[in-house]
Amino acid sequence: MTNPYELAQLAANELRNISGVDSYDVAVVLGSGWKEGAVALGVPSNVIPSASLSGFVAPTVAGHSGQILSLDVAGLKVALVSGRVHLYEGNSADQVVHPVRTLIAAGARTIVLTNACGGLDPTISPGHVVVIRDHLNFTATSPLEGPPPPEGYGSRFVDLTDLYSARLRAAVHGAVAGLNEGVYLGFRGPHYETPAEIEMARAMGATLVGMSTVLEAIAARHLGAEVLGLSLVSNYAAGVASGPLNHAEVLETGQAAATSLGALLTQILPVL
Repeated sequence: MTNPYELAQLAANELRNISGVDSYDVAVVLGSGWKEGAVALGVPSNVIPSASLSGFVAPTVAGHSGQILSLDVAGLKVALVSGRVHLYEGNSADQVVHPVRTLIAAGARTIVLTNACGGLDPTISPGHVVVIRDHLNFTATSPLEGPPPPEGYGSRFVDLTDLYSARLRAAVHGAVAGLNEGVYLGFRGPHYETPAEIEMARAMGATLVGMSTVLEAIAARHLGAEVLGLSLVSNYAAGVASGPLNHAEVLETGQAAATSLGALLTQILPVL
């Protein structure tokens, strides 16, 4: 089956049948380090290996387990997508956004995209969460490339003016004081950026850099969902501080911040 929208609908039907959840309200994609914090949301009613659903591919990155967890949070039916896949693993844009399309087909109208990222602002130290205000897509692709969406779906020329919902960002700031906002620049990866690339990103207005999120946000907005982006600054980007960069540092920062990430999610989800 080559139609990614039909494939997402098929996977959504499988997810409903296995999980027993007729319709989800919110889907949360858990980036590196966020799964440990998500345990604060409660015990899931169901855990499904994501690769058992049509169209899903198994993650190959440490810290991404490949599961969809269903649970109730403040009366909301929530799906946690643990195990994001990336372009740099050899996946297509459609494969990267397939979990988001599937959860929207399963009813979710709010998509929370979390990630671990490099920080360009030296005043925001590793371990802090930043609300994404906007993004720059440097992946050189889009989930809307290729044939136009089939009848019944929106135009491929989707408006991204309010991509990261102003309403959701205001709700988050109302629930949690002191969170900064930033612009996320999504590179393709998997290598880390050079100091010169970070200087370019800063000149373009970016305050965060990473290798995910931007394609998922575009796909979600195309399908009419509201998007909230949350970035855990796991390290300073290249050239911002001295020392080499490595993925172990990303995971360690997430583990150290797990308690605060869990508290943040428990405060945020009920107000979305």
